[in-house]
Amino acid sequence: APLTFNKELRANPDADVDKIVFDAVTHTMKKVKGAYSCITMVNQVGLFAFRDPNGIRPLVLGQRKAVSDEDKDEWCVASEDSAFGPLGFSRVRDVNPGEAILITEEGKMVSRQCVNAELSPCIFEYIYLARPDSTLNSISVYEFQLELGRRLARRIKKREWEIDVVVPVPDGSRPSAIEIAGELDLPYREGLVKNRYVGRTFIMPDQRTRELSVRRKLNAMRSVFNGKKVLLVDDSIVRGTTMSQIVQMCRNAGALEVYLASAAPPVKHPNVYGVDMPSRQEFVAHQRSEEEVCEYLGADGLIYQSVEDMLQAGRSMNSQIERFDASCFDGDYVSGDIDEAYLEALSSGGRGKGRKGS
Repeated sequence: APLTFNKELRANPDADVDKIVFDAVTHTMKKVKGAYSCITMVNQVGLFAFRDPNGIRPLVLGQRKAVSDEDKDEWCVASEDSAFGPLGFSRVRDVNPGEAILITEEGKMVSRQCVNAELSPCIFEYIYLARPDSTLNSISVYEFQLELGRRLARRIKKREWEIDVVVPVPDGSRPSAIEIAGELDLPYREGLVKNRYVGRTFIMPDQRTRELSVRRKLNAMRSVFNGKKVLLVDDSIVRGTTMSQIVQMCRNAGALEVYLASAAPPVKHPNVYGVDMPSRQEFVAHQRSEEEVCEYLGADGLIYQSVEDMLQAGRSMNSQIERFDASCFDGDYVSGDIDEAYLEALSSGGRGKGRKGS
């Protein structure tokens, strides 16, 4: 696209620059596969944003009245609308899949649907990546997480576990844990205190760093766990690094039994759309049954969300979305160009090279 844009501009210095920019992105979208949401500044043109034809990653448009002139509008583009409020912007809408938006230097908003597209957003955004106060693709992240809790609670009831208290693993699991506690008529307690100066262990580059960070990140309160049979709720269990240590923390704090509930299904497949999960060998659920994962984590019981319940939760909140990308859970890649050879190359020689299992 940059070569096409520069070539056109040199050949036609008096041409419609806006049209050239949109044509360049159209050319790009027809050639490039995968997930992308892009925001860029084009010199003497304006702010330019576009989203991949599957809408895998989020992109949202915001608007406010200009500070210097209330008769004019100012525009903002971000991955999540939670960024708008502190800046005084209001959400307008999601940028559509395959759409490009140009905010000119004069402040005019121009859009074009560059290619035919179908919305298939990544469902992992709602589980782990997005803030709970965001709305993506007309779905409230918070309401989605509450619905995951309700659906998981129905399945937990069938296990007939003896549980005294429900405790979330902070922060992302709180909405689901609140709903589970309510559905099971059990007390909800904040038993794990988070050190807010430690980053997210999931995205740390190696196993040793993640293990050290977990111990610095969380502390179990004895007053919550001592003598109790505890249900720990987490938003997802990916590598198991964090969870196995948390289970031991709870036991050290006096827990009699520790049961685990994951608001997400087991992660079994690599993510190729921008999340750092390139190798199956990293995943605790890889080639392990639910019972084997439970034993590995040192818990007394383990339950995962089902893939179908997760997808139904999303569809119930936006019936226009016929298909979510849930590839890290079900191995179905929406871009249609991912095969086993690609995944093997990614694992052995790409981002997954040198990665080890849990």
